[in-house]
Amino acid sequence: MKEFALLFRHIEDFKNLPDSEKPAVEKKWQDWIGGIAAQGKLANMGARLAAEGKVLKPGGVITDGPFVEIRECLGGLIVVKADTMEEAVTLAHGCPAMERGGSVEVRPIF
Repeated sequence: MKEFALLFRHIEDFKNLPDSEKPAVEKKWQDWIGGIAAQGKLANMGARLAAEGKVLKPGGVITDGPFVEIRECLGGLIVVKADTMEEAVTLAHGCPAMERGGSVEVRPIF
């Protein structure tokens, strides 16, 4: 069985959601990831990333970021176990990020 990273890209930052919406959003994430874990396919919980950061570029240039030039921000990742890329993509279906205009990038881990 191979491992694949599911990288979550978000349009909006969780901290900017109204407090009344946060519990429902958190529950969707817990249920979705819990479903993957229940199948024995969750290899690593990964991490939820903060929106702010810095980007280091050639020549010693440091910018605020890491998503200055793009609309979506990398919000986090998990690592799943799957036999094929197609199976990993199937596991990515239902990701709550997509309900709010985001996306899931599926990448094999070497």
